[in-house]
Amino acid sequence: MNVSLFNFIFGFSRRNFLIDDTGIFFAQYVPYFLILGFIWILFGQTGWRRRLFFLSESLIAVILSRGLITEIIRFFYYSPRPFEALHFTSLIPESGSSFPSGHAAFYFALATALFFYNRRAGIWYFILSLLIGVARIFVGVHWPLDVLAGAVLGVLCGLFVHWLLSRYYSQNSIPPLGNKTEQAFPA
Repeated sequence: MNVSLFNFIFGFSRRNFLIDDTGIFFAQYVPYFLILGFIWILFGQTGWRRRLFFLSESLIAVILSRGLITEIIRFFYYSPRPFEALHFTSLIPESGSSFPSGHAAFYFALATALFFYNRRAGIWYFILSLLIGVARIFVGVHWPLDVLAGAVLGVLCGLFVHWLLSRYYSQNSIPPLGNKTEQAFPA
């Protein structure tokens, strides 16, 4: 099923240069826009305490999912990328183990952390993270299972870090920050 779904999505590539360029744009460049958007949202937070909590929760979730767990899995389990296994040239250069997707782990962890502080922006980040994942399948550098595993890993790490820090805040009598959608992400 993993190969079949990959073949279906990758089958749309190399038919039209506009579609290929769109896939490449989402796979390689949209992640930079999400980082810039995160910085913009971070500095849109009111008060240093809210900004610090938001930043710490996001960074811990991202480091845990992408920097630690993904790398541990890749150290013990090597999965060849689709272009290596099926012997073709991908639309973008990539190397290393394919499973789980580091991009999916990173951006889904970021989206989950953001969701607790700004629901509207968090939903957009989930949508864009999914599009990045599909684009990375489209360009031939990930299997669908890689993206799914990275997404699940990122969401679980984001939820775990939020739960952990929420417990810390409540045990130390730090009031909840709430959800200030209008201040952090204007319409």
